[in-house]
Amino acid sequence: MASDQATEPEPEPTEDSKGRPFMSMADVESHNTQEDVWMVIHDKVYNVTKYLDDHPGGEEVLMDRAGQNATEDFEDVGHSRDARKQLDKFEVGELA
Repeated sequence: MASDQATEPEPEPTEDSKGRPFMSMADVESHNTQEDVWMVIHDKVYNVTKYLDDHPGGEEVLMDRAGQNATEDFEDVGHSRDARKQLDKFEVGELA
């Protein structure tokens, strides 16, 4: 006798590859003050608060995209390989 039960769909993952919970854009949007600056670049979430004073383009550039997706701006500038590597230490999660 065949079973009438449909197979359960695979659940969506709730964590990124580093074991952290996925974040929503709403989570990121709430981090938009000078004391708490998060942004998204290529679907990864970065807390760049401690980098504001050190950013070669000035903190204003980062504050303009605080709480937002900054991928296009990041790529338009043409950041170096070293700049891309620096992002790793600021990564706090990934968009769902």
